[in-house]
Amino acid sequence: MSRTEQVSVSKTSVSKIAILALAIVFAAGLFVVGFDQGHIFSLVYGEQAFIDLTIHELTHDMRHAAGFPCH
Repeated sequence: MSRTEQVSVSKTSVSKIAILALAIVFAAGLFVVGFDQGHIFSLVYGEQAFIDLTIHELTHDMRHAAGFPCH
């Protein structure tokens, strides 16, 4: 006697919303690491953010490793 069982495999794909969210996070991270010169904190600190360059200093070595010149 043999038994036959049906096995169903569901293939779920990655939703387009998840891909869009990941692309937005990537673009924001690229901006922060590569191009920010005080713009993000200027919303809170004003002109002083362009003098302090807090995010620039925190991501300085990563900028060079990613190929962004900054000085």
